[in-house]
Amino acid sequence: MEFTGKIIAVLAPRGGVSKNGNEWKVQEYVIEDHGQYPRKMCFDVFGAEKIEQFNIQMGEELTVSFDVDAREYQGRWYNSIRAWKVDRVAAQPAQVAPAVAPAQPVAPAPAPDFAAGNTADDLPF
Repeated sequence: MEFTGKIIAVLAPRGGVSKNGNEWKVQEYVIEDHGQYPRKMCFDVFGAEKIEQFNIQMGEELTVSFDVDAREYQGRWYNSIRAWKVDRVAAQPAQVAPAVAPAQPVAPAPAPDFAAGNTADDLPF
């Protein structure tokens, strides 16, 4: 899945040591799209190498490819949105509107004559 928008928050990185003794690091970000009703999504990047590789900065326009997964902990379920690819959105050049001939004024249609006609067909409202 993909989500395109602007990074509006860079959260504090978290890290630790797994049960196997391996160090881990995760960084979370919040991205907002540009729709009429903007949606926000919090996603994470797992691994110090990926965090450095993506180098996500506040205010950047990105397309984030991600996977959604869920896990259970103490009887509750939690969703995880993990980014696996990040692309910078290139600034698109301003588009020039094509030259169009000026619109010709349209003559107004004559008003209907409600007085003339069959009154038996008149609606009560």
